[in-house]
Amino acid sequence: MCVYIYIAKSNKSSGTFVFMTGLGKAMSKFRLAVIQLQVGSVKADNLNRARRLIDEAAGQGSKLVFLPECFNSPYGSGFFPTYAERIPGESTNLLSQAAKDNKVYLVGGSIPEEDAGKLYNSCVVFGPDGQLLVKHRKIHLFDIDIPGKIRFQESETLSPGDSLSMFETPYCKVGVGICYDMRFAELAQLYGRKGCQLLLYPGAFNMTTGPAHWELLQRARALDNQVYVATASPARDETASYVAWGHSTVVNPWGEVLAKAGAEEAVIYAEIDLQYLADVRQQIPIAAQRRHDVYNVTAAARGESG
Repeated sequence: MCVYIYIAKSNKSSGTFVFMTGLGKAMSKFRLAVIQLQVGSVKADNLNRARRLIDEAAGQGSKLVFLPECFNSPYGSGFFPTYAERIPGESTNLLSQAAKDNKVYLVGGSIPEEDAGKLYNSCVVFGPDGQLLVKHRKIHLFDIDIPGKIRFQESETLSPGDSLSMFETPYCKVGVGICYDMRFAELAQLYGRKGCQLLLYPGAFNMTTGPAHWELLQRARALDNQVYVATASPARDETASYVAWGHSTVVNPWGEVLAKAGAEEAVIYAEIDLQYLADVRQQIPIAAQRRHDVYNVTAAARGESG
């Protein structure tokens, strides 16, 4: 059973503000849909369920639809080699067609990707015409060891990505990270400085790190950079070898939670209000007040995608 949560953020300003992007004059508001998908061991079932919920989210007026990390595969080092695909492949072809049929921007969570004998945790984004806009490979691999609670080593099977990933829409510029990438404030800061107004992190925090840090990190990234932040988690499966926390969330630039799922499969909606974002940045102008003569954060020369 799917739970639908509708959240709207009012425009607090009576003034007028126009954003410009590479695609021209931006709209001030749009609806974001976050799909918290129940992921099982049968890839075809995962893909069919994802396609159905994408269609439903688009039918509710969403302009950007967002899937969770490893939406086509159980999460775990033992599963990545078995479920890995090349891009384009079965899963990404389905995403491309779903984006085209529904005329939405579709952020495909992530899938295990195989390329030249290496495996990556990769997020693909498709435009309303079904064309691939950007591919983000998870930069920071999830290698942790919390004694008595959880040990996980993505580096046992995965290789890291090495670039920032952004894409333009008629609404705003969007930056993409995957799960553990959210812990690194420098990445979000770079996205903000490069003009991103929305950051998306498909993720699968667990039952140890989820309750402690999942929402806290999202609110911190949103508040520090005065951006919207959204996360998409798989729904919780207590029988899985890796149990996801769930609680997919959307946070506004003031650090307020606009929408949050529970543990079960759900679609949550939030209004991304760029006028409100502009008001926040005007009221507390941290971008203009940064002391670049004292400190700076820069991207490596290897570049960025998107």
